Amino acid sequence: MAAIAPDTHEALAGISGGDLDFLETAVGLREVGRESTALDPRTFALVKIAALIALDAPPASYAWQVANALEEGVTPEEILGVLRAVAPQVGGPRLIAAAPEVMLALGLAPPEQA
Repeated sequence: MAAIAPDTHEALAGISGGDLDFLETAVGLREVGRESTALDPRTFALVKIAALIALDAPPASYAWQVANALEEGVTPEEILGVLRAVAPQVGGPRLIAAAPEVMLALGLAPPEQA
């Protein structure tokens, strides 16, 4: 087994655990590129959620981006609006896959699957 420095261990644990503060500060992923878009922070956050839906992103992505959006003042109703807005372009299966992930990110329990 390789010798692992404590800061390396902490970094890996933070990434693996989805530690939002760690990802924002240590990895610097939150604001990459926003300045070049000419979008305000709220719109930028909503666009990123739309991209996650379109890409059928992994669950951890929703937890992080929804938290970022809420910090920027985005409401749950606006996030629902994003789901509705992209539905015709991404299709039902991606919408159905994204909705429970958004619910979990908002602290809601998704419905039981039959």
